[in-house]
Amino acid sequence: MPDLAIVTGVPGWLGSNLVEALLNSQRPVRALCLKNSKNSESQELSALGGALTFVEGDLASGEGLEALYADARGATVFHVAGVIHPSRGRQEFYDVNVEGTKRMLTAAINAGVRRFIYVSSNSPIGCNTSSQESALFDEKSPYNPYMHYGRSKKMAEDLVNAAGRKSNLETVIIRPPWFYGPRQPLRQTTFFSMIKSGKMPIVGSGENLRSMAYVDNICQGLLLCEQVDQAKGKTYWIADQRPYTMNEIVDTVERVLENDFQIKCSHKRMHLPDLASDVAYIVDSTLQGFGLYHQKFHVLSEMNKNIACKIDLAQTELGYNPQIALEEGMRRSIKWIIDRGQTI
Repeated sequence: MPDLAIVTGVPGWLGSNLVEALLNSQRPVRALCLKNSKNSESQELSALGGALTFVEGDLASGEGLEALYADARGATVFHVAGVIHPSRGRQEFYDVNVEGTKRMLTAAINAGVRRFIYVSSNSPIGCNTSSQESALFDEKSPYNPYMHYGRSKKMAEDLVNAAGRKSNLETVIIRPPWFYGPRQPLRQTTFFSMIKSGKMPIVGSGENLRSMAYVDNICQGLLLCEQVDQAKGKTYWIADQRPYTMNEIVDTVERVLENDFQIKCSHKRMHLPDLASDVAYIVDSTLQGFGLYHQKFHVLSEMNKNIACKIDLAQTELGYNPQIALEEGMRRSIKWIIDRGQTI
């Protein structure tokens, strides 16, 4: 029987796609989900068949972890869950991303788990100094966390690496940047709607680079991190083949909406000066300094930044080969929304 796969972050965006990939490979899967978080997505996953078990729990309190790790010797843990945009203020970053990861690691070691794969972020490394090829992030780029989310993910990376050094647990970290693809949260649908209506902000020239990661590409990277022996103890950037400019991202979505789905777009942009992101950064930093969090200020603060990476190490060591690029990924993402009766 194939080894058990334990997945956190279900029915979230990446977690649900990963569960589907694991079930398709005939793996028994145990998924940690928050109480009352099961939804139509969970029902769709259950309908795929296979040995899928849901365990209700909470990383912030540790509830449910005993059941999650029962008889899990030799299992692989894919720790996907994390708070990106907290609903209860800044402390939630640390309660879930740091303390929750610490609890997951302790339970994994005690249960005799073989490999623990942690989904981090670009945020522990921050923003590139420019859009030049030489400035793109690789695995040697120094930590420079972007606000409290970045700090919390950096602290979690430290915990994962320490566990790998001090125990028999094999650890791997991946750093995917901006996700896109099916099963997206509402904020991604809002992103499409803003482009359609001409309210998408382009801050500065729009030529700043953003690495993006289609969800199936990330799942490929995660599965390779489990399979490749030399991955243990390593960190990998997992993203699409190349970064995209903000202008290219918005233009691509607009083209796909019109050409593939006959959704008329206004062909307008909200052009804002770089100062808009600079002011948003100050407001965001001030709010977080008081323990608060406002998603729109945080997102706007990043809109003129270069946040882009190279995937050379993952390609060389893991055999990572991302198959889906921006246009096809956005096409699949929009189709998923429309197929579920949602409006853009």
